[in-house]
Amino acid sequence: MAESLDRPPGPLRGVRVLELLGIGPEPFAGMLMADLGADVLALRRPGQVPGGGGLERGRPVVSVNLKDPATVEVVSGLVASADVLLEGYRPGVAERLGLGPKDCHAINPRLVYGRMTGWGQTGPLAATAGHDITYIAVTGALHAAARHGRPPTPPANLLGDFGGGGMYLVTAVLAALVERAHTGTGRVLDVAIADGTTYLASMLYGMHRDGRWQDEAGTNLLDTGAPYYDVYACADGRYVAIGALEPQFFAALADLLGLSAAAREGRDDPARWPALRAAIAAAVLTRSRDEWAALAAGTDACLAPVLNLSEAPRHGQAVARGTFADGMPRLPIGHATATASAADVVRAWGVTPELAAAVAGWR
Repeated sequence: MAESLDRPPGPLRGVRVLELLGIGPEPFAGMLMADLGADVLALRRPGQVPGGGGLERGRPVVSVNLKDPATVEVVSGLVASADVLLEGYRPGVAERLGLGPKDCHAINPRLVYGRMTGWGQTGPLAATAGHDITYIAVTGALHAAARHGRPPTPPANLLGDFGGGGMYLVTAVLAALVERAHTGTGRVLDVAIADGTTYLASMLYGMHRDGRWQDEAGTNLLDTGAPYYDVYACADGRYVAIGALEPQFFAALADLLGLSAAAREGRDDPARWPALRAAIAAAVLTRSRDEWAALAAGTDACLAPVLNLSEAPRHGQAVARGTFADGMPRLPIGHATATASAADVVRAWGVTPELAAAVAGWR
């Protein structure tokens, strides 16, 4: 009988996840599943730089040489007990190691095998390298992240790696686990950052199809084309973000900024947007960022301070919600798990003592 790990329960308690550690979106998925309560064991390749920007927290990460047949035999024993395998290698690498989907399903037909790549397992770019900026470039999403007449600005690597990649990997795994409860068999999941990012842009594609989104960046309602959906400089050189889309929210913003009647009348006429933008910009420049934030607090003006990574954890809303723990973002639902040892995790899987001892020897 498998034992339970001594930690706060989560909705994925008892789900066993074996992680062949990649970079970026795959470790994010492993972290998320651990934070949801799964028993996760991550295997890092020798020489792979540890840390991952904090994405390796919440589960044991051990370094193993998967080119060693004896080690692969041990990993195959873990596959037999796992519910999920996550891998973030280039297409074909897991197969060459003897740990591809066919190898693993021959051992454990119930295994949900989640694959995370930039381009996917098929297509003309499948074997080529890339990063977040590469993948989002071909989806249309990066083109939309630009002001009029200016080059697109990548939103760090949040959009592709984590929005279009890691989150969809976890979503697909959870759906496959539900399916397995009915069918009794696992599934191979081919999750690609480019595919996921394209799906994230569904609303933009729908608006474009309907003639409500133009390909000229920075001219649309949600890409800083509208003057009441933009970022403005304050008197202290810092910024506020304004998103007063609806008429009633724009009215609250206009009252907050003290806009003239003439400026207010320009809201619904794109021909008058340049004048409205200038009026908003001039008004915002009269106070500091934090002065505007204090004045906007409790109103529906949809004005917020643009905070940096040092400031955001101290914002009142984040503090009240307990958004951060030990300097890192906390899972919005459930509890972040304490990191158990590799030996404790595999013992909870109910593996043989010999297998548990072999894993306990990994560092």
